[in-house]
Amino acid sequence: MNDAHFHLVINHLPIIVPIVGALVLIMGLLLNQEVVKRVAYTLFILGAIATFPTMNSGEGAEEVVEHLPGISHDLIHEHEEKAEFFAILSYLLGVVSLVALWVSWKRKKFATMVSALVLVFSVVVLFFARQTGTTGGEISHPEIREGFKVAPDDDHEEVGESEEKED
Repeated sequence: MNDAHFHLVINHLPIIVPIVGALVLIMGLLLNQEVVKRVAYTLFILGAIATFPTMNSGEGAEEVVEHLPGISHDLIHEHEEKAEFFAILSYLLGVVSLVALWVSWKRKKFATMVSALVLVFSVVVLFFARQTGTTGGEISHPEIREGFKVAPDDDHEEVGESEEKED
């Protein structure tokens, strides 16, 4: 397994784990259950931890793919910039969740307010997670790039063609 393969294997964790964490936290808030909120905080912390190997494998992945045909250095650079910002936010979400976990355990009066703050911050983090994931996918998937169009040929219908062919 090379660095690019390893990066592809783990790069979804820092995005998917916080999505699950946000859903669990919403349930914890709706049910007013501290144990459910604690599970969400733990998921956010795990998402932050998963960001470390993902970021560390990114540079090696770049070395593997940057010379391949059809790979744009500009797209790699854009993804790298988005990933660095997302990583900082992910680490901050992990730290804030660690504080929220402590607040919950100590049963502080402001625990619900902290839960709401963590939820709002997680939504912000997930916005940047989506940007990072999309820019990463665009590196080797031109079909998801904005403005991509399939060139018509003999074997494929033209883009936007909706008539069904009769046999």
